[in-house]
Amino acid sequence: MTTASSTVEVQTELAKSHYDSICRQVLDRVAPEQRFYDPRWLGIVCCGLKHRPYLLVARRQGQPVGILPLAFVKSVLFGRFLVSLPYVNSGGIIADSDETAAALVNRAVQLADRLRVKHLELRHERELGNPLLTDRLTSKVHMRLALPPSADELWSQFKAKHRNQLRKGGNQGFSVHWGGSDLLDEFYRVFSHNMRDLGTPVFGKRLFQAILGELAGQSELCVVRDGARPIAAALVVHGCGRTEVPSASSLRQYNPTNANDWMYWHLLQRAIERGQKVFDFGRSSIDSRTYAFKKKWGAEPEPAVWQYYVRRGSVGDMRRESGRFDRLVARWQRMPLWLTRLIGPRIVRGIP
Repeated sequence: MTTASSTVEVQTELAKSHYDSICRQVLDRVAPEQRFYDPRWLGIVCCGLKHRPYLLVARRQGQPVGILPLAFVKSVLFGRFLVSLPYVNSGGIIADSDETAAALVNRAVQLADRLRVKHLELRHERELGNPLLTDRLTSKVHMRLALPPSADELWSQFKAKHRNQLRKGGNQGFSVHWGGSDLLDEFYRVFSHNMRDLGTPVFGKRLFQAILGELAGQSELCVVRDGARPIAAALVVHGCGRTEVPSASSLRQYNPTNANDWMYWHLLQRAIERGQKVFDFGRSSIDSRTYAFKKKWGAEPEPAVWQYYVRRGSVGDMRRESGRFDRLVARWQRMPLWLTRLIGPRIVRGIP
């Protein structure tokens, strides 16, 4: 199927073997701020969460000039959605012009209609003007820190109170460990425990295995131990000039020890050692506790503009802040860990 916008033609690519080469051709053509997308995320998310992948490719005179990776999210509990991309902080359209972007939106809307989804969700960082995208969410921001050349320079930028918190964490006798799949069980033990405490269904190990496998050499796990016990853990992905932390957790009972601060200090040092220019702490709601945590490191907010083509319902229906799930959250927090680990992945995969 194709959609034409002037000289731009959009096609749906289904052959996984073509994803990487097509995406890289497009990334070579677009503005630098769009080049942080790694084409492997489409395959990772769809493999790890068992979604059906779609890659919309815009071509001009036969040459790829824009892409839109999409995951078809489908569950009995929540319905159908088309998302770019679940789990990933940023997705949406990558294009060399407004004309190309418009053609990709048109084709995505056609696909959303054909798949009978509730809505199409595009996770942009700047608003794309298009009359088909009638709704948006801007309640969250990306928290990013420009990294200096050395850890000593970064340390000198922290306030005295923050440095004291880090010293406290360093005086606890905790050990810090780096690895890959060999640390996955420990990472997941901490992560799933914290997600239960937050009242949030946990992603399955399959997703993290897909990330570590597909992004080998760029992804790693960090685990902080108190003796033999893992107490804080993070997944780190080192991209093109930017290090991000898609998932991180610490056990609540260790909050007074500043174990989480101690871990993040090591994450930042790791990024600097690899010559990265930016550390991406992930998304946060403005003035939330996580926003304040990231702000104390010097991170600054950058826009997160999620745009929607809505066919049924409201874009806020699936968001925790809507209040619809407050009772379920409270019940989830009281469930035994083993049960949340068993059923959580089956639930969360259907949430866009």
